[in-house]
Amino acid sequence: PKSMPDPSSPVRLSIAVNGSRMEAEVDRRRTLLDFLREDCALTGPKKGCDHGQCGACTVLLDGKRILSCLKLAISAADRSVTTIEGVEREGGLHPIQQAFLDHDALQCGYCTPGQIMSALEAIADPELRTRPQIQEFMSGNICRCGAYNGIVDAIMDVKANASL
Repeated sequence: PKSMPDPSSPVRLSIAVNGSRMEAEVDRRRTLLDFLREDCALTGPKKGCDHGQCGACTVLLDGKRILSCLKLAISAADRSVTTIEGVEREGGLHPIQQAFLDHDALQCGYCTPGQIMSALEAIADPELRTRPQIQEFMSGNICRCGAYNGIVDAIMDVKANASL
């Protein structure tokens, strides 16, 4: 029988991160969150609970939100990852970033990158039309400051007014 590779042996990894190819030797057990924070020096995705329960580590993988603390970096090989650092548009704020400011959708800011990454998918989803639908969709992202109303207001504003 074929033997399993040593899980501690490094593997060469190539991922498109915010439009740039990132390559590194990584431990097979390294999470995507740790790869982004430590190997790519991106501090937007946060290590909150490290159990996939808070959403602070949310990023987009091929355009869909994922919890990067639960995803092995090697499972994202040859795919595209977008973090909050890659959301800006032509050197300016993305409409959802501006809406978060306009609607007081952040306080301490710790959860904000993950909230915005989930909000991007909510905005793109034509099935999410009502406030309760958006609230349910965003329920995986915890805000300890309680800025939930502003977050939903920001999403609804961008869905109603922006062509993305």
